[in-house]
Amino acid sequence: MMNSKKSKCYQAVINAILILVTLIIVLPFVLVFLSSLTDENVLIRNGYSFFPEKFSFYAYQYIIRQGDKILRAYGVTILVTVIGTVVNIAMSSLMAYPLSVKTLPHRRAITFFIFFTMLFNGGLVPTYLMYVNYFHIKNTLWALIVPNLLLSANNVLMIRSYFMTSIPDALFEAAKIDGAGHLRIFSVLILPLGKPILVTMGLFSGLGYWNDWTNGLYYLSGNQGQKLFSIQNLLNQMITDIQYLASGKVVGNIGAEVAKLPATSIRMAIAFIAMLPLFIIYPFLQKYFAEGITLGAVKG
Repeated sequence: MMNSKKSKCYQAVINAILILVTLIIVLPFVLVFLSSLTDENVLIRNGYSFFPEKFSFYAYQYIIRQGDKILRAYGVTILVTVIGTVVNIAMSSLMAYPLSVKTLPHRRAITFFIFFTMLFNGGLVPTYLMYVNYFHIKNTLWALIVPNLLLSANNVLMIRSYFMTSIPDALFEAAKIDGAGHLRIFSVLILPLGKPILVTMGLFSGLGYWNDWTNGLYYLSGNQGQKLFSIQNLLNQMITDIQYLASGKVVGNIGAEVAKLPATSIRMAIAFIAMLPLFIIYPFLQKYFAEGITLGAVKG
């Protein structure tokens, strides 16, 4: 009887802690959304609040007026995220599978070389010069796909560890006895059994592409580059423009109208719009997340 009471108390404490952690994670996003719907004068006077005194949809009306730019930027972001994530996972898994084969010659040396790239790189300036002068990706769609995100050493090592610890050696041996080569083993055996880690790493890669704005900042410029702006680059540009217009440097009637712009609520609306697609997609991938990241983190 005592053990049952202790178990219930323990479970209640765990539930309370998990509810508290969930609120800590969720409430900031709710606050961002409510702030985007709050009247600018109320925001300035009272600050951010979960119970706004006055609502206003002007921030979203302002963004909707930028409709063509927003839709194009979303299209670019979705295209880049899909292509980049698929290629990233394909390359990472194709590199991770040979490293999980214990009979691969010099396997440890190759693994160390991959790990070494996580610690050191050539630096920003040499990287920029290489991509611009030799690969000629400036003001192209590849500028948003290739630099820094196309292949991740961390993904390779995580997928490798998952393959080594979660797929029994007996399955490899049985496949070899049946006459299967490495390509068939990889496509028929490894990919289906490795779905949890592949989806998890795909989620990480997709988040990286969706949230990336530095590649656009470095490699996209001029009218041609602006046509390839991702949603993050466009929203960053909109915030910069609003800050400039609201700084008082614009004079005349335009300056008077600009001064009325709800700059703070627009920033909150922009942040919410950038986050919204991730909220929609994540619940469908959550079931793979815990298993993939837990087992993939086990070192082989």
